[in-house]
Amino acid sequence: MALVALLWVALALNYIDRQMVFSIFPALKRELAFTDVQLGLIGSVFAWVYSLGMPVAGRLADRFRRDRMIVLSLVLWSLATLGCGLAGSVTAFLIWRAVMGITESLYFPAAVGTIAAAHSGATRSQALGIHQSAQLIGIIAGGWYGGWMADHWGWRWGFMLASCAGVAYALVLLRGLPANRAEVVADSGNPWRIAFGLFRGRCYSMLCLAFFAFCSMLWVFYAWFPNHLVERFGLSMSESGFRATVFVQLSCGAGVLIGGRLADTLSKRHAAARYYIAGCGILLSAPFGYLTFAASSLDVTTAFSVCYGLASGLMVSNVFAAAYDVIGQRNYGLAAGVLNMIGGFAASIMIFLAGVLKGTIGFSGLLLYVAVGCVVVALGLMWTARLELD
Repeated sequence: MALVALLWVALALNYIDRQMVFSIFPALKRELAFTDVQLGLIGSVFAWVYSLGMPVAGRLADRFRRDRMIVLSLVLWSLATLGCGLAGSVTAFLIWRAVMGITESLYFPAAVGTIAAAHSGATRSQALGIHQSAQLIGIIAGGWYGGWMADHWGWRWGFMLASCAGVAYALVLLRGLPANRAEVVADSGNPWRIAFGLFRGRCYSMLCLAFFAFCSMLWVFYAWFPNHLVERFGLSMSESGFRATVFVQLSCGAGVLIGGRLADTLSKRHAAARYYIAGCGILLSAPFGYLTFAASSLDVTTAFSVCYGLASGLMVSNVFAAAYDVIGQRNYGLAAGVLNMIGGFAASIMIFLAGVLKGTIGFSGLLLYVAVGCVVVALGLMWTARLELD
């Protein structure tokens, strides 16, 4: 587990750097004159370029040394974080967010491919789930840290200090990560052509569709929940950043641990176990996601967000492990890259759409439609896995 521990910290830094911005929307409105639509673009621009870079990053992770890709990605996204802190206009800030998306895309396929290759099916969901839990801690830390820095030191200092932390940890990884390269050198063909070939499997195709639906709701939480708490209940940026992340992410972490352990145990008897648990996670989280934004009191909002986080953890812990149940090791990086690309497309669409529609149907109106879609695809995912694997 030493490898997982090293990469856990890297992924936590990854999410701190990308998440802190969502807690400082009021400061960006005040100092750089962002509009609501432009605030939505902060998340969408990142997600667009991050997603488009994923298949290429995944193919690179299947062909070259993954440890070097991980270190390079950390250094580059830390420099992009510094660029955000120095930006003097809306345009400059959005450009640096795009650069951050490109550089962060190099990390994830290399990291999950490394972990999956090191862990057999008996421990894979747990190992990947523990690594994925860093995302949850990073979101909590980034949400609180961004708001606290904006309230006390200024948002620019927040980005600068985070950049320094990333470069320092890259030196730790450079010394601590073992050399890692895919055991089988993958086909050198066009990564997009090979990526489309993955969809010949119905289980993987349905998993991608389910991940799109799941991320459509998830990223409204990540991007707009802090701002929702400020506008709905009058919280400060630091308090909203904390409340919007700590309850939902800690409960999600519990769901990740439960889902990972349960899937590894049940997969010994049922080949489709990871798909069933992932589908249940989407099915259960959908109504709670809607209710979180529809609730009229802060305590009820918090309670629903905890329920949403716990259920969503079942999906988070199993989505990549489920993909590796039907994808060969030579395409581990690419399979993870394509999944993350699809999740990123969902994020980019929903973050921007939420900004556009917040003044009309509102977040709860939008999430009602998303919740219905999540229920449909969750049932489809479990039915497909039952037919194909069990």
